[in-house]
Amino acid sequence: MTPGKKLQGLVAATVTPMTPDGQINLSVIRQYVDYLVSEQNVKSVFVNGTTGEGLSLNTQERQQLAEEWVCQGKDKLDHVIIHVGALSLPESQELARHAAAIGASGIAVIAPFFFKPANKDELIAFLQKVASEAPAVPFYYYHIPPLTGVKIRVEELLDGIKEWIPTFQGVKFSDTDLLDLAQCINKNEREQFAFLYGVDEQLLSALAIGANGAVGSTYNYLGRKTNLMLQAFAKSDLALARKYQFLTGEFLSFVIKLGFGVAQTKAIMTFVSGIPMGPPRLPLVGASEEFIAKAQAKLNSIVWPDGD
Repeated sequence: MTPGKKLQGLVAATVTPMTPDGQINLSVIRQYVDYLVSEQNVKSVFVNGTTGEGLSLNTQERQQLAEEWVCQGKDKLDHVIIHVGALSLPESQELARHAAAIGASGIAVIAPFFFKPANKDELIAFLQKVASEAPAVPFYYYHIPPLTGVKIRVEELLDGIKEWIPTFQGVKFSDTDLLDLAQCINKNEREQFAFLYGVDEQLLSALAIGANGAVGSTYNYLGRKTNLMLQAFAKSDLALARKYQFLTGEFLSFVIKLGFGVAQTKAIMTFVSGIPMGPPRLPLVGASEEFIAKAQAKLNSIVWPDGD
């Protein structure tokens, strides 16, 4: 990892490799790291999040995965962000302490979503209790209201947040409310927070209003293409940037119609990377052979602007 380097650019939301019988498969993490760096030009990861089935794993499994990603990412990855959110505050605190002890680049926390915080103060109280267990580790809020049902606006949450959480560094913003994101960016320019967008098919729109990076599942297998979109945007070549975004959207629109989620992402990663990612954990069920064949054919049919 690269201490002190700002979290920006593409961050792969990693899947959790599993054996055919549903146990976590740590043995392929080294190969996974090398694949992301060499094949996708992605050098930061977000571990044990939604794509990684983090809330379907037990504490020991989450810690083992965190340790392996930090270990294998040493001198190869810029950032290893560990998601430590949980429904249980003591569990989340334990995960935060562990992430700090192993040298994670940062920690992220999702809003508790069974008994939900009703307002900003309740949410900040929970986040602060977790962040305080890792007082030297950058802290990120993971905002994903479509899954948590917690719809407290991030603009409101960020008002004075450094007073409560001195380690606060930014947001993984996984929502389509670009007005909320824009207000966050506009009102917090001086703070130098990282605003990482989490809806892959709308990334270009988020870049236009000031997002400085993205965390997503597609960067596991479309990272190199999305990096080319970022380069085009940085050079103000919007026509080229749109081509990449439209083609990513074309693929995602296709697979969403077939039925697309974490299980299907694992299947796509298996055929693109050649690394066996295994099945998801129940209640999710594995992708069908029909899905795999159609998704692979569609991905292979796309003609990208770089000719690959």
